[in-house]
Amino acid sequence: MTKSNKKTLSWVKLDNAAKIYPAARRRNWSNVFRQSATFTEDIDKDALKRALDVVVKRFPAIAARLRKGAFWYYLQEVESAPEILDEYSCPLTFMSKTEMRKCAFRVIVYKNRIAVEYFHSLTDGTGALVFLKNLLAEYLEQKYGISVPCENGIVDRRALPRAQELEDCFLKAAGNVPLPRKDTNAWLISGETEPHGFRNLTCFKLPVKQTIDKAHEYNATLTVFLGAVVMKALYDLQHEKTHNIRKLKRIKLLIPVNLRSLFPSETLRNFAMFTIPEIDPRLGEYTFEEIIKIIYHKMGSEFTAKHMSRVIAANVNDEKNLLLRIVPLPLKNAVMKAVYDSVGEKKASLTLSNLGLVKIPDIMKEYITRFDLILGVQADSPYNCGVISYGDTVYVNFIRGITEPGLERHFYNVLRELGIEPTLESNRK
Repeated sequence: MTKSNKKTLSWVKLDNAAKIYPAARRRNWSNVFRQSATFTEDIDKDALKRALDVVVKRFPAIAARLRKGAFWYYLQEVESAPEILDEYSCPLTFMSKTEMRKCAFRVIVYKNRIAVEYFHSLTDGTGALVFLKNLLAEYLEQKYGISVPCENGIVDRRALPRAQELEDCFLKAAGNVPLPRKDTNAWLISGETEPHGFRNLTCFKLPVKQTIDKAHEYNATLTVFLGAVVMKALYDLQHEKTHNIRKLKRIKLLIPVNLRSLFPSETLRNFAMFTIPEIDPRLGEYTFEEIIKIIYHKMGSEFTAKHMSRVIAANVNDEKNLLLRIVPLPLKNAVMKAVYDSVGEKKASLTLSNLGLVKIPDIMKEYITRFDLILGVQADSPYNCGVISYGDTVYVNFIRGITEPGLERHFYNVLRELGIEPTLESNRK
């Protein structure tokens, strides 16, 4: 009998944060996000295909498909690179179970733009950006014959994956004292749902220097400043929709934080938690300065190793529960979905995720003009917001699953009141 030369595909368990996402899926919702880069020239699909063939082998836990075991889902590297897709009518169309079983990420081309859409069980924004950067670097080498140095997240794409990149760091970072999960629900925006799953995208392009200078006037970081702008816009929108003060609800903003700066790690898997600053409009009017201080102190008090270790411990303890571990996957999914529905996204009005300033090797800069981050809408609220900076521009992308652009209008008005004149783009005809 001859031995098969077929390579055995590697697999990894889902990390602690990733386990909830397959269970939380709905028929019309999957937790998927997009990162993209815009080039000076139209994309050569043949060169991109050659680049993707190389990169999927280097990142097997990201270039993976979602598989079902008896007790847990797991990730298995794809046998070969997926087909490169043309752009849909809107970003982040629904990713079905069937699609995830084949490949849980997409590579999409539109004219001079390369986009990658990831199911969140694969990785977080930081890991995804490393994957995207290396795909872009390999594409430039394949297309133009240049040599891109291994710096600013670029790695040797012919080397084997490093063990540190595949690590589930939540298990090491968990403390001994878990944090209770008691929390209140947030005000959720409502409106007329867009038909056929269409997603409205509005991008606010802000000058980096002017925006950071304005943030510094309030002794705030860019994340705190933009969080305050979003929260003030939510506050104004709720007052526009609700005139009875007793019916006003808390406005809460979920802000992810990268744990790699608190617990040094090179993992490319999920390793982020979040903080949720809030205001209660029933208490009266909030000034912009007040909102800045609330977000600043909330993030300052919670973005510490001690606090985050308690948050992580609560999640890890659930995973270690013997009863939960031996429960068959279908029953486990039902329990996890119920937990997610009760303590998940209803606890925040929307997510504001800021990936920060994208840094790439100098040789790549003459080819790439822009980066974007787009989150999927929430399961229970039709909005989300992704922020990323590149060069001299901050790109603030609002995604919306309803027809009414009320939040974007108020966000624009708050910026104008602060003296910032944004440039707007939209996919709405």
